[in-house]
Amino acid sequence: MTIPEVADGVDLPRVQTGANPQHLIVTLLGDYWFGRREHIPSSALVALVEEFDISATSARASLSRLARRGLLDSSKAGRRTFYGLTSRAERVLSAGHRRIMSFGLDDRPWDGSWVVVIFSVPEDQRDLRHVLRTRLRWAGFGPLYDGVWVSPRGDADQITALLVELGVTSSTVLVSRVAHAADGGDPLRAWDLDELRAAYEAFVADFGPLLDRVRDGEVGGAEALVARARVMDVWRQFPDLDPELPEDALPGGWPRRRAQTIFAHLHDALGPVAEVRFRQILADHAPELARRAHDLRTAGAP
Repeated sequence: MTIPEVADGVDLPRVQTGANPQHLIVTLLGDYWFGRREHIPSSALVALVEEFDISATSARASLSRLARRGLLDSSKAGRRTFYGLTSRAERVLSAGHRRIMSFGLDDRPWDGSWVVVIFSVPEDQRDLRHVLRTRLRWAGFGPLYDGVWVSPRGDADQITALLVELGVTSSTVLVSRVAHAADGGDPLRAWDLDELRAAYEAFVADFGPLLDRVRDGEVGGAEALVARARVMDVWRQFPDLDPELPEDALPGGWPRRRAQTIFAHLHDALGPVAEVRFRQILADHAPELARRAHDLRTAGAP
């Protein structure tokens, strides 16, 4: 499940590749315990995280931090501590899940117009500038120049509302077509297309063979649990790199659709196998809860 860094007032763990224990705990609960109100024993969550070569000490510390940050609810039964996602954290995870699972499927024809945001933020308001840029990226915009951001599929009304919300007074929102572009002025230059193509091709090269192995029944539960988290860690970065640039504006043979197909099939194919491993570990600590685990599919979150 995808995890936006900050959304709906919930400060979620920072998205990054690699084994970040706080991020991993939230991801595992989102992928296999979404919508469940029962809490899971801390010992089970520690054991799950240990599958990713994270120490028990680090896992326990991460559980405490997540609870302090309001991302996990906790409960006690005797000397045992139990945890579950808060309702607010689930709402943000659900929105992120819909975003990541729908990414790469937009095949609407493009009318050739661009939404352009022009703004000026004083130097003494750096925090505001950072927030604005972060929100613009989340909305699918890229920086053509410093203070000029563009998007082929942006929502002008949404961005106007954002500027008002943040109090950015020196700003203009335009919907326009390119009549002339020179010296790097092509709006597509707001994104590094060579780097983006290479990233998609690397995804295909890395995970295509794994999909073949899963289909051949060669991937067991422990590997599936780790691999599913890894494929999500890599794929979830693409919406921040690519606002689903229209295919008819891109060079021929663009690899995004092939990468998305591999992601969707791999995510769902790994799910049932990974769920078995999740249940096995949970059964060692709370047998009565194990059968209630379920893997979240590409269309899963409400």
